[in-house]
Amino acid sequence: MLPPQRASSDSTYTTIPVSFSAAISRSFQNLSTTYSRQRPWPEFLASASECSRPDSLAGATSRLRLNSKYFGINYAIVITLCGAFSLLGSPLYLLLIASVFFLWLLLWFSREDQIVIGGHHISEQAVMIGLAVVSVAVLWFTGVFNTLLIGVSVGILIVAVHCMLRIPEGVFLDENDAVHSGLINAQSTPSVNRV
Repeated sequence: MLPPQRASSDSTYTTIPVSFSAAISRSFQNLSTTYSRQRPWPEFLASASECSRPDSLAGATSRLRLNSKYFGINYAIVITLCGAFSLLGSPLYLLLIASVFFLWLLLWFSREDQIVIGGHHISEQAVMIGLAVVSVAVLWFTGVFNTLLIGVSVGILIVAVHCMLRIPEGVFLDENDAVHSGLINAQSTPSVNRV
């Protein structure tokens, strides 16, 4: 009789191989889910009453942190649009850069499953290196790096100004933020009448 095997403390997990098309399909679903988390644009485009100059550096930092979490998807869209507007003068380059950007979104930021091509698992490192090589090659051959950098920098500047001027009052991400801001009491338990 064989001795019973002991379970090791280091559990190993294996992933179920998923075809390339299934991985891409899930990436599209994740990308769609992420996009749907954007805040409504009228809420994002605050009125003058919802904006003010921060009182201190700590206040500006707090606003930057809260607003970047709450409006993160909107800010990503603004930065992307600024980068795209900077390339409007050369539509072919805009399409190339947009394709590379879309590959990053699809294969890196929104992908959950490991890619399998021809029965071979493609490592995360290989995906990252491949995307980086394609990005550098497109930027090198198109020569639009400086133009794109200026557009993205303008987008980041717009986002930073919005983050620091937008008053985050009433903007809560979840229950933990509401508790820390004092909106709800963490110790809220029903009171029991004792006789």
